Amino acid sequence: MQENLKSKRAGIDEKALTGRKVLLRDWEEKDLDSYGHWLQPGHAWHQFDAPYYKADTPEEINARLAKLKDQVLTRNFPEPRGTLVVADKTTSALIGRVNSYWESKETNWLSIGIDLYDAALWGRGLGYEALGIWTDYVFSARPELARLGLATWSGNRGMMRLAEKLGFKEEARFRKARIINGEFFDSMGYGVLREEWTARFPDSFAAQL
Repeated sequence: MQENLKSKRAGIDEKALTGRKVLLRDWEEKDLDSYGHWLQPGHAWHQFDAPYYKADTPEEINARLAKLKDQVLTRNFPEPRGTLVVADKTTSALIGRVNSYWESKETNWLSIGIDLYDAALWGRGLGYEALGIWTDYVFSARPELARLGLATWSGNRGMMRLAEKLGFKEEARFRKARIINGEFFDSMGYGVLREEWTARFPDSFAAQL
């Protein structure tokens, strides 16, 4: 029990999760106000992150922030991490987050995702760095995984290009499976096998930046 608690409170190795422009780190109390701001409706990133689902209510946003605050104050982070802050390398300020979630825990099928909140930062290669470093981390932290998945939709061209640039392959296209503002879009499924990732980045993703 004591070892488990220690592992949850131990910090991650940020040196191993640092690129040229961004770093991935644990959540900190200073992130809460900024994160709360970006969760509010009206920001451009909401138009691309699963806009076919109902937006969170103010009560749901507050509950999410309260849960995160408790986790931050107790440093009760799971091992391996399921989410990390994407931070500016120079200022350490929150600019987004990466996450992972089970598609099928029974068969070790995990998917990953990323949000960069400020539209002014899009197109600068920050998402490429962050998601590449995150992919390295997840494969390293979970040796049982044979693959990683990534889901998006055909209206999110930026995410599709990012997946392909990192070597994720299009594995599924469910035609007209998403409806946004009355218009049909395809649901897109991407994936990369561990051996494909290792062959592409043999010395780690960050080493090729």
